[in-house]
Amino acid sequence: MRENSSNYAYSVLLHHTKIVRIFDAVFERLEIRRVVTKKQSIDEGGNVGKIAVGERVPDFTATATGEKSISLSDLAGQNVVFYFYPKDSTPGCTQEGLDFSANHQKFKRRNTVVLGVSRDNIKSHENFKRKQAFKFDLVSDPDESLCTMFDVIKMKNMYGKKVRGIERSTFLVDAQGILRREWRKVKVKGHVDEVLDALKEL
Repeated sequence: MRENSSNYAYSVLLHHTKIVRIFDAVFERLEIRRVVTKKQSIDEGGNVGKIAVGERVPDFTATATGEKSISLSDLAGQNVVFYFYPKDSTPGCTQEGLDFSANHQKFKRRNTVVLGVSRDNIKSHENFKRKQAFKFDLVSDPDESLCTMFDVIKMKNMYGKKVRGIERSTFLVDAQGILRREWRKVKVKGHVDEVLDALKEL
């Protein structure tokens, strides 16, 4: 009788162990799937944290040139143009910066602050700004927090390989902190004029 009871207890324990292992495998698979899905969403340019036109932009603080720490709340009462660009000192990014800088007074008359944003570090930004004599600050976003907020990290083809990078994009935030316009896959030529025209409509 005692032997039968022992066999029964062992069978029950073995059965429970198998069930636990099955659940562990299921949960592990679900967790892997969740991580992969999240990664794919970011890598493929999913709408992770994306702000829609007409929505309020969350406050943030970021490091900028001139040893500045810029918060969106500090710019309240002014329009803000955030233009995201791939990399300092490259031809297209240099020309875009020069175009914004050449129109600095026009933006100023329209109560608008221009900020360039990329993943480059502050030292690179300082050199870039000084060399090109930009009349506005550059924001460093090495951890991609702002890039994620505005959904500008995309998969791009470079020399036949897919790489993650910033898609050239511009965002116009009004004096109340509302996102009013966005431009994606920006072509540099004539772009600053488009932004100035949009400011006239605010």
